[in-house]
Amino acid sequence: MSRRHIAFACEAETLIGTLDDAPGKSGLLLVTGGNETRAGAFSGQAHLAARIAAAGYPVFRFDRRGVGDSSGANSGFQGSGRDIAAGFAAFYQERPDMTRVVGFGNCDAASALMLFSGAGCHSLVLTNPWTIEQDDGAPPPEAIRARYAEKLRNPRELARLVTGKVSLGKLAGGLARAMRPAPPPTSLAQDMKAGLETFSGPMRILLAERDRTAQAFLSAWDRSDPRLATCPGADHAFSDPQAREWLFAHLLAALAEE
Repeated sequence: MSRRHIAFACEAETLIGTLDDAPGKSGLLLVTGGNETRAGAFSGQAHLAARIAAAGYPVFRFDRRGVGDSSGANSGFQGSGRDIAAGFAAFYQERPDMTRVVGFGNCDAASALMLFSGAGCHSLVLTNPWTIEQDDGAPPPEAIRARYAEKLRNPRELARLVTGKVSLGKLAGGLARAMRPAPPPTSLAQDMKAGLETFSGPMRILLAERDRTAQAFLSAWDRSDPRLATCPGADHAFSDPQAREWLFAHLLAALAEE
C-alpha cells in the first residue's frame, strides 16, 4: 500500500485528493460529508482508507471546492455533483486498470451520491443519508419510540418508573410525541429517490440504530427496501469497535462484488 496526494481540476478550481493505492481492480471513492476534509474527523477517513488499501483495494478521497486544501467556493453537498464526478475521473486517471468503482458516503455525502445518481460509480454504499430540511432540534417520532422501547427493556428504568423517580408529565409528553405520525417525505428525500431511479448498480443503505439522522431517513423511506441494513447500537460515525467492523465488512463485500 502506498499513499500519495494528487491535484486535479474541477471547472476552474483545483481540488486536492489522496490516493491510498493497492493492486485491486475495484476501488473505493470516499466522499466526505459536511465540511469535513478528506482526512475525516480525528483522521477517521484516513485510517479507514489505509485499512481498505491494506486489504487490497485502492481508495481515493478528496476535498471538494472550498473545503480543506481545495480552492473555490463551498456550495454544500447539494452543489457537489461536479466535484464528485471530477474525483471519480481523477481516480480513474491514476488507476485506469480498475474495472469498477464503489462510491461511499456518510450523512450528506450519501445524500449527494443519491442526488447525482452515483456520479459515475458502479456501486454505492450509503450510510445514514441526510433527509432533514428543517431541523427544529426535536428528535423525530421514530427516535422517541426507539428510546422508550430501549428504556422499557431496562429493569433499572422500570424500577425508576415504579418508585416514582420518573416525571409522569414528561413521560406523557414524550409518549404523545412518539405517537405522532411521521412527517411526509421532504422534497430532499424525494429528490434523492428520483436520483436513484437512474442508478442500476448494486447498492447498500446502511443505518446506525442510535443515529437520529438514520431514524429520520427511515421515516421517509420504504422500510421493505431489501438494500437496507441496520447496525445494532451504532452511532452516526460507527465509532465503537463492533460498528466499525460491521461497516468495514460491508465495504469489503461491496468491493468484492462482481
